[in-house]
Amino acid sequence: MEVAAGSIPLGIKLAYTAFMAVLLPVYLRSYGPSNFLYFCDVALLLTLAGVWMESSLLLSIATAGILIPQIFWLADFLANLAGWRVTGMTDYMFDTQRSLFLRGLSLFHGWLPVLLLYLVWRTGYDSRGFVIWTVLATALVLVCYFFMPPPSLSRAGIGPVNINYVYGFSDDVAQKWMPAWAWLMVALFGYPALLYFPAHLLLKHFMPAPTA
Repeated sequence: MEVAAGSIPLGIKLAYTAFMAVLLPVYLRSYGPSNFLYFCDVALLLTLAGVWMESSLLLSIATAGILIPQIFWLADFLANLAGWRVTGMTDYMFDTQRSLFLRGLSLFHGWLPVLLLYLVWRTGYDSRGFVIWTVLATALVLVCYFFMPPPSLSRAGIGPVNINYVYGFSDDVAQKWMPAWAWLMVALFGYPALLYFPAHLLLKHFMPAPTA
């Protein structure tokens, strides 16, 4: 099945743009520009461009990249909410140094994958999205590992550290399960194999193809 162009409702475009018009300046002021190296924030920007361009490729890149990771984020958040700490990846959502408004904005992790599935259903899934996201994510992992701050208990403020979990799941201490270089290999090769490729297969099977 193919889908027709011009199929994203204007109301969705305007509502999403309004959300981004709030989130972008708030995140820049609160976290700084390095926060936009997170996979989820890259997906936010790809989605913004994708909804206005009605680009199945841009929307497919974002969906293949964050669909499964955001499911894990949501599961970890709900467990944390119930009092069960699992990985620590959503501990920041319960950090009182951050305002409720700031933490509320981060709830996009829960609804963004649902929105993206709807958008890809409307525009079609472009299989190139998996390859492009894998290349982009690999570059982001390397940048974050070699140039961005590692986890730290003594860090000041709420600036991002351990971006994209290149040192483990905690922002306080690096993981101790394996050498740091081995965890980097997990991020470089495990992320695509365990997160992006399964999402690609599911999207390719269940979503329509884009029009030429």
